[in-house]
Amino acid sequence: MNADCLKLTSYFGERHRAGGAFVADALLDLYGRSEMAASILLRGTEGFGLRQQLRTDRSLTLSEDLPLVAVAVDTRPRIEAVVEQTLQLNSPGLVTLERAILLDGTDSADSADSTDGAGRGAGPGPGPGDSAKLTVYLGRQERVYRVPAFAAVCDLLYRRGIAGATALLGVDGTSRGTRQRARFFGRNADVPMMVIAVGSGERIRRVVPELGGLLHDPLLTLERVSVCKRDGHLLAAPEALPGTDEHGRALWQKLMIYTSEATQHQGQPIHRAITRRLRAAGLSGVTTLRGVWGFHGDHRPHGDRVLSAARRVPAVTIVIDSPARTAAAFAIVDELTAERGLVTAETIPAMRAAAEGRQKGGLRLAARRP
Repeated sequence: MNADCLKLTSYFGERHRAGGAFVADALLDLYGRSEMAASILLRGTEGFGLRQQLRTDRSLTLSEDLPLVAVAVDTRPRIEAVVEQTLQLNSPGLVTLERAILLDGTDSADSADSTDGAGRGAGPGPGPGDSAKLTVYLGRQERVYRVPAFAAVCDLLYRRGIAGATALLGVDGTSRGTRQRARFFGRNADVPMMVIAVGSGERIRRVVPELGGLLHDPLLTLERVSVCKRDGHLLAAPEALPGTDEHGRALWQKLMIYTSEATQHQGQPIHRAITRRLRAAGLSGVTTLRGVWGFHGDHRPHGDRVLSAARRVPAVTIVIDSPARTAAAFAIVDELTAERGLVTAETIPAMRAAAEGRQKGGLRLAARRP
């Protein structure tokens, strides 16, 4: 398999409801009935939306309404078939639609290159010289030679010189069309989790066949990104984009900041400092996800250790807004990641956000140009 696909992502609060059900349950029921190739529900550690209400696990009361992220990945026709229902179910939240390449590890990722005649990236896959984001979908208890699969994947990516990777634990989702939901009592072996890796497109392409040989039944997506910072070194600011595309539709940008609970700024983890500074600056929304394992730069893969007083797990902070506001956000992120962290930028071609009955932006993705 090596096909263009769409990634449909919803951001909302844990207590948000759609009719008589929670939005999370309704969305994953929809993706289960639709037999999505991959979907996953992730519970965030803190964040805020357009209403600027801070949700954080630092407070017992507010932790009852933590931010959630639901991701569904499949071919364009299958995703487009659930877009309208997703928008209806997540009317209070934010929904984005992005392009990607869907892989299963059996073929080389070289054919995922998408360039025009001048060698510039034109489609969802990375072109020559581009950086790439690789997402690997796994089961919680999947093993590779008695080692957790997510740890084996991170170790391979680290040894191959990938810039960074973070393993995120899901609580619900689908795997190749089959619903896998976490239960309080049970091994939850097939409940999905994901590893997000960022690095040069060339190195990512070379490691895809190795992942195919390492894992039993891998499912992966490949996207083009820009690496802006790595361990304090500024590589490139986010691309300066116009407010709209050639069709007059609004353009959006996404920053992803990969840090660690153990890396602090003025006595608090960097991701918490970023969230509070961006909230004070009036950004539209921020979500932080806590990983269970990962690495960035030259730091070996790591997670929590027994008898450790401080948490060492990775954290991923996601910022989505207009290009102008993203540029302002990056100035803050740049300041707070002066020594540590990996920062990437991506273009979001379609987004719908709502608060208090107001809609911000549309969710129409133009057909891919030949």
